[in-house]
Order: sequence, then C-alpha cells, then structure tokens
Amino acid sequence: MSVTAPQGFEAAGVAVGLKSSGKPDVAVVVNRGPLKVGAAVFTSNRAKANPIIWSQQAIQDGVVEAIVLNSGGANCFTGAFGFQTTHQTAEKAADLLGVSAGDVLICSTGLIGTGDEVFRAKVLAGTEQAIAALDPEGGVVASEAIMTTDSKAKRSHVARDGWSIGGMAKGAGMLAPGLATMLVVITTDAVLDATQADAALRAATGRTFDRLDSDGCMSTNDQVTLMVSGASGIAPDPDEFAAALAEVSADLARQLQGDAEGASHDITIEVRNAASEEDAVEVGRSVARNNLFKAAIFGNDPNWGRVLAAIGTTDAAFDPYDVDVWMNGVRVCTQGGPDAPREDVDLTPRATDLVIDLKVGAATATILTNDLTHDYVHENSAYSS
Repeated sequence: MSVTAPQGFEAAGVAVGLKSSGKPDVAVVVNRGPLKVGAAVFTSNRAKANPIIWSQQAIQDGVVEAIVLNSGGANCFTGAFGFQTTHQTAEKAADLLGVSAGDVLICSTGLIGTGDEVFRAKVLAGTEQAIAALDPEGGVVASEAIMTTDSKAKRSHVARDGWSIGGMAKGAGMLAPGLATMLVVITTDAVLDATQADAALRAATGRTFDRLDSDGCMSTNDQVTLMVSGASGIAPDPDEFAAALAEVSADLARQLQGDAEGASHDITIEVRNAASEEDAVEVGRSVARNNLFKAAIFGNDPNWGRVLAAIGTTDAAFDPYDVDVWMNGVRVCTQGGPDAPREDVDLTPRATDLVIDLKVGAATATILTNDLTHDYVHENSAYSS
C-alpha cells in the first residue's frame, strides 16, 4: 500500500517538532525510476500558500524528481520570508539528491500564518533527515507524517498486469473542490509521458476529489501530484491507466470523507436525469453545502424539504414540482410532494444515500459530503486550522 508500492520510489517520514505531539511531520517521496514525469493540480483559491506558488511554476516542464511535504504549518500568508523558505527547502532537497531545485515540489499543511524562523529551521532539518532515511518501504511513515487533524493515514494501491499505482492523502477538514482538495501524492511505475499523465490526473480528480465537498471550505494549500517512474517498462492502454488512476483517487476520496472532522454520517448524493453533468454537479453541491440539510441528517431526520429548498437555489434546469427524492432507498418525495412516511427511513447507519431525480435529461453526478455535528463545531473552535 501507499506511494512506495510501485517500483522506482522511495519515501520517508521524520519527526522534527513541527507537531506538538512529537509524531512525524516531514515527508519526502523520491522518484528513482528511469522516467521523472510529473503532473499536478492545485487549489483554485486565489489565496495560495507559498508551496503552491512554487509548485505551480515547478511543474510546468512536466518533470518531478521529488516532493517534500510537511504538516504542522501551512507556510501561507507568511510573506516573502515564507516563499524563501519554500525555495530553500527545494534547494536543500535538490542538493542532497543531486537534482534541480526546479524539479522538486513542495507541500505544506497546518495553521495559516505559521512559517517563522523556527518553522524554517525545522522544515530544512526535516528535509535533510528524511532524505537520509529514504527507503523503498517508507510509504507508510510518509503517509503518517502528512496528517494534521486526521485520525488515521489514508493510503491506496491498485495493481495491474506488471504495473501499479499507489497513493497517500491527508485531509479531514477544509474539504471543498477547486481542481483538487487536500494533499495527495500518487505514484505509478507505468510508462507515461507528461501529456498523458496530466490528462489522466485531471480526468481522475474531476470525478473524485473535486466531488468531495465535506464542509464547503476551500483550502489555500490543496495539491494533488502524480509521479511517474516508468520502472515497470510497461506502457498501459491510456483508458486502462485512466480507470486505474480514477480507482485509486476514488478510494482516497472515500477515505477522506470517512475521516471528516466530527462527522457521524457519510452522505452520498446522486443526482440523476439532469440536463447536463454540470447541472447535476451544481444540484448535488447545493445540497452538500446546505447546513440545514446536513444538520437534519445529523439528527437522523429525513427532511426532504430541505433538499428541495437547496436545489431551488441553483440555475440548473428542472421543474421543482416534478422532482423525486430518495433517502436510504425510500422515496420520500415524488413530483415535488410527499411520498413515503418519514418514519420509513432509517438514517441511523453512518452510510447515507440521497438520490435526486430531476427528470429532465440523462446526465448524472455523485457528490460526497458529511453531516454537520456538534463535534465538527467543537473541533474547529477549539483547534486553530
């Protein structure tokens, strides 16, 4: 499992005191394969952290030799000093690995505004220590080093005939789309060029990470990176690779959903028979971001009226008085009016399925979200994030 499952990769995670817990907080993943291909997608938030600004430039040539990630500080809104920290981190890694600093990506996660001299010293020391500890089996500890409020590490792996894809992710809050959500590193030993890697990654994130909308809050540090070693020597069919990459991405997105801060329900919103996929996404997202609906699910209340009220705020094509709604397999609303009694719906399981039939076309989309709980409010009021 994780980023060192494919051939050609080494990783490590070390503890340098960025986290008060003393747990690992700096990770490095290095591509040792014959290919050094990379692709990445980033937050579309106009407020971007220094590592994002750096990595967006570094990825332009489609080459990634290594990626350095830290938890315990976002290095966002830390001014020119913070950008210099990112630059120095890339240079430190490049010097130790014998590569170009422009081929090293940087990721940070934690409290916005954190990135002073102490932070810089620890990140640079952690980079050096992690590179010294690189191991073909180091993917597990690397995945632990990028955790913040996560309760567990997220890892995934799929194997095909002679090649594979591995991945790790962090994220438990501020999960909302904008080309990517959270920090994710995905590796493969398949043979791809930069154009193929970029196209496959964007297709995968568009249907998986982009449709995880846990709390509607878009981070400043979101990045999903694909690293290609080519160490298997096998160039898979592009469609087969795209499907495998989407499988890993979907698995990681589900793990992120299941670990969302304070959540007691994992809600899958399926919008059917929309006029377009864009309409289906807009409708699903309007419900995923509706606090009244999310609070109702927390209370095990199948309040379908809140669903119709939410989708009525969109510009999607549909007749509000000809919509059907199912909750956990029970049709509670048909043609915009009551159907089965609410007491027929069991919302006590964590897995919650909501189906919305717009009856105007053939397009569909699925959005993942969570309920709104006391624990979510407590965690985000008691912990600076």
